[in-house]
Amino acid sequence: MSRADELNVEQLLAAMSADLRRHLQQAGIDHPLMIGIHTGGVWVARRLHHALGLEEPLGTLNISFYRDDFSRIGVHPQVTPSTLPVTVENRHIILVDDVLQTGRTVRAALNEIFDYGRPASVTLAVLVDLPGRELPFEAAVSGTHLELEPGQQIKLEGPEPLRLAIRGRAA
Repeated sequence: MSRADELNVEQLLAAMSADLRRHLQQAGIDHPLMIGIHTGGVWVARRLHHALGLEEPLGTLNISFYRDDFSRIGVHPQVTPSTLPVTVENRHIILVDDVLQTGRTVRAALNEIFDYGRPASVTLAVLVDLPGRELPFEAAVSGTHLELEPGQQIKLEGPEPLRLAIRGRAA
């Protein structure tokens, strides 16, 4: 059994929602706007949004055109538009993604958010936090910190049920 099989996504989400609630309370944030990064981040954000009982509609970002690694990953053939149902100007944002590793996805998401306006703050919440940062981002809330063997990748599969899968072999 792999470590991903041992990770219960439902338990991770429950812990994340409790940590987020605590974080928001300590920061004095009453009405945050939650935004999920397409695709896995949106799946996680939907669950957190519901668990926290947030009033504002959930926003979604597709950062495909903001990526700086087109030459390496190519353009995704099914690019969907971003949806930010309310203004981000002066809002406290909870930015949600499934996996944080290099920080490049977060950078692209922030670039897009700032194209819509200047938020008061951005809190990053991720399901899985991996080592390997290339950019200086840190999640305020994470479901788990995980280290993979060389050559392995983790992927959130879903949307129902949500399941973490490790792919690749150790070198």
